[in-house]
Amino acid sequence: MITLDLSKKLAAATGAMQLRLQLSIEAGQLVTLYGKSGAGKTSTFRMLAGLLQPDDGRIEVAGQTWFDAPRKINLTPQQRKIGYVFQDYALFPNMTIRENLQFAVPKNQNAKIIAELIEFMELGQLQNRKPLTLSGGQKQRVALARALVQQPKILLLDEPLSALDSSIRLKLQDYLLQLHQHYELTTILISHDLGEIFKLSDRVYQLEAGQIIAQGTPDEIFIQKKVSGKFKFTGEVLKIEKEEIVYIVTALVHTNVVKVIAQTNEVKDLKVGDKVMLVSKAFNPMLYKLA
Repeated sequence: MITLDLSKKLAAATGAMQLRLQLSIEAGQLVTLYGKSGAGKTSTFRMLAGLLQPDDGRIEVAGQTWFDAPRKINLTPQQRKIGYVFQDYALFPNMTIRENLQFAVPKNQNAKIIAELIEFMELGQLQNRKPLTLSGGQKQRVALARALVQQPKILLLDEPLSALDSSIRLKLQDYLLQLHQHYELTTILISHDLGEIFKLSDRVYQLEAGQIIAQGTPDEIFIQKKVSGKFKFTGEVLKIEKEEIVYIVTALVHTNVVKVIAQTNEVKDLKVGDKVMLVSKAFNPMLYKLA
């Protein structure tokens, strides 16, 4: 269990913002912090990791106090057993992939996990190369492996896949799920990609101006009505065309373009660029706009 009760005055683009956060995350969950830029998501990560000190409050992880302002407890980042993956990879360019992983091994910890991670992340043929020779997807796999070298209790992912193209992103989403389950992690993700959130998240916390304004499953947060169906896919509307008494909605679902027949009431609030969920019931696809 992770318990956060934090207060911090932050400088936002619109001026001073008071972050006031109270949330609990069950061990083993994969949760997402969602919200506009400047809502306080990355600052929350930095406070949890010990890189930014809260003005007040406490952080407790698995019964251990990491931060307590009244009691003046503030563990260093090295004491917190957190793996942190950044959007820009943050690899050492002068080191090989194996050397990047070796550098991250804490003192007095057995380095045998490096070989395990190299195999698990399919980095064997890349381990003697340097980061500048790798693709974005390969660099991100290295960044994930390096975060796990420390055998963390918590994995923090700050929009780690946002700069990648859709096919690489989908493959790395599978890696993330495998890592989360294999190493029995508690994983916290920052993401704006609804497809990614639906695929990965057990729970979503929506932040606005430093406050949690909604929390629940992805369905509860983003879908305005309860839906059921055997297959659910998130996508983006590319085109809306009227054809006699119905509409044809063209949507991009991952890397595929699909067409769905929709009624007038289904498209009245829909426009090109909207995020939607396609739900199939007995081979009859239905379209729902996402919040």
